[in-house]
Amino acid sequence: MAQLLQAETGTTDPRILRSRRMLMDSLAKLLINKSFEDISIQEIADEATLNRATFYLHYPDKNALLQAMTETRFRDLIVRRAITFSDCHGALRAIALGVCDYLAESTGCPSQLARVSLEGSIIPVVEGMFKEGLALHGTAPGVDAALLATTAAWAVFGAARRWFQTPKRIPAEEMAARIEIMVSPVLFGASQ
Repeated sequence: MAQLLQAETGTTDPRILRSRRMLMDSLAKLLINKSFEDISIQEIADEATLNRATFYLHYPDKNALLQAMTETRFRDLIVRRAITFSDCHGALRAIALGVCDYLAESTGCPSQLARVSLEGSIIPVVEGMFKEGLALHGTAPGVDAALLATTAAWAVFGAARRWFQTPKRIPAEEMAARIEIMVSPVLFGASQ
């Protein structure tokens, strides 16, 4: 699962990367003063000094932009925290730790980003990471890999959210280890 840390490939045109970064930065800036629902695609494009057509070249809608922004922030957090994916089980713990850290970091920020549905933004990212891992390692015959990835993503997020909402919570590293113990049988019991 080491490739899960890789960002967009070096072969991606720098102009594309720049436009995507500008759109993400614009959405983040707009979220400081407005709710996500009240932000239009035109406002995002205007803030980025790009035209609306450029927005649609990169994202089908603002939800896709939010998900891309969340994924970028989540992967940056994993890199910044030097979380490594040493093996499949280590990857599960690293993802759980990343979700705990992400919740603590996102809900602690003063902007509207803290009010955006974290479920809608982080779960698809985690689900995608699990799908990538399952595609590499396979599942037992008859197991729906997509459903397994969804189940594991919701389990990790749910446990991490419960942890975050608990007063006097244990350290994130300890919670990630507990999540790994609980989710491993689900995720790896269906692996080949």
